[in-house]
Amino acid sequence: MKQLLAFTLFALCPLWAQQPTSPDMNMPAHTSDMQGMPGMDNEDGAAHAMHSMESHHMDMGPHMKMTPMRALQPGDQQKADQVVQAARRAAEKYSDYKVALADGFKIFMPDHPQKQYHFTNYRYGFEAAFSFNPDHPTSLLYEKNGDGYKLIGVMYTARKTATPEDLDARIPLSIAQWHAHVNLCLPPPDKKQEAWGPHSQFGLHGSITTQAECDAAGGRFMPQIFSWMVHVYPFEQKPEDIWSVERQAHEHMD
Repeated sequence: MKQLLAFTLFALCPLWAQQPTSPDMNMPAHTSDMQGMPGMDNEDGAAHAMHSMESHHMDMGPHMKMTPMRALQPGDQQKADQVVQAARRAAEKYSDYKVALADGFKIFMPDHPQKQYHFTNYRYGFEAAFSFNPDHPTSLLYEKNGDGYKLIGVMYTARKTATPEDLDARIPLSIAQWHAHVNLCLPPPDKKQEAWGPHSQFGLHGSITTQAECDAAGGRFMPQIFSWMVHVYPFEQKPEDIWSVERQAHEHMD
């Protein structure tokens, strides 16, 4: 319960940190205050997002927004390599998951079986809303390994209102694809279980993708949940594996 609340607060931090200054990659419109983010005070939003991230369709469909790849520009590779080096330093420091816990990282939904567990540092998440420090990943990514965990990567975040230029300045869009979870319709209280079915209207696998459809079904629409995110797998050797969008998807499968 506390972890869900904390993760929801983390998701809101980017809106407290900075107001939008330009159009946001054709994302559904939302205001910059708390009232403009319907459902973010509802723990169901966090649960549905977690469920969605376990899908192998993570990079497809109306509920996932990916940044388009850009042409490689001078300096992009060097900037990306510096991020990988920082990610590797963080990964090496926290290869023992107990060190991460001691340093304030919290396991998101530890009792929910997952292919990939997010150990999140909410202080770093708040920091990421203001500025980018590649030595401070918002989350560490672990796989379950017996009674413990094996570190496989890190996750960086940026505020929800970040523009393509904002994201590109952090990690070049010619190298990495950031993603965001969008167009969630939370079910009404009497239909909560329907969100987890294979042919549901609700949730991030649901058929509902617009505010109007959600209102008609009695649900609660969330244009975007959580910050922009990008995974880095710094122990890999090939660039396509270090920045693999496909792996991000499959690592979250049940």
